[in-house]
Amino acid sequence: MDSIDSLPLFPLSLVLYPSETLSLHIFEERYKALTAYCLEHDVSFGVVRTDGETWADVGTTARIDRVVKQYDDGRSDIVVQGEERYRIDTVHSDQASYYTADVTVIEDEETSVDLDLKERVITQHMKLLELAGRTVRPDLYEDVERLSFVLAQNGALDGDQKQEVLERRTENERIRYLIRHFESVIPQIEEQEGVRRRIRSNGHFKDFPPEEV
Repeated sequence: MDSIDSLPLFPLSLVLYPSETLSLHIFEERYKALTAYCLEHDVSFGVVRTDGETWADVGTTARIDRVVKQYDDGRSDIVVQGEERYRIDTVHSDQASYYTADVTVIEDEETSVDLDLKERVITQHMKLLELAGRTVRPDLYEDVERLSFVLAQNGALDGDQKQEVLERRTENERIRYLIRHFESVIPQIEEQEGVRRRIRSNGHFKDFPPEEV
């Protein structure tokens, strides 16, 4: 496996997936320095999920795609794109004003994608988008190398669940995880939507006791 020494680290309260784009507002001095270094040397940095106290072991490298706006005080708005997953081996706090780490790049284990699983998870995801009132675009699922990461971006997953998807080593494992998740969450959303429809059609709760006069 490939390794990267002294990867600049950017801890965030979110999970970034390979090929996912993310907008960031850079305002802390250490991350101004980090982005300046990455732009000057044309290198990536590592996004890693944190809850403020602990860091995840697995993150995703991110390359700055463009600087949207540069402010006079040094702040900036940037757009980055996720590249490849990595596992943190050693963290350094003395190499720069920001943390750096020696990391090992994670690659998927070679397995062919189960087409039945793929079709099943796409159907579930389209149903989830419909329930959420989102536009369903069939082209979202076409010509995608790792479909699971695309689905997980808008899959009603919490932060821990997104991290679990990130860490799984085969596409089939990730798709099975999402299928189980969708099987759990879709009925809950359908039930909530059913309650909302009943409330709208009734105008009020019929069995609610009348106010005493």
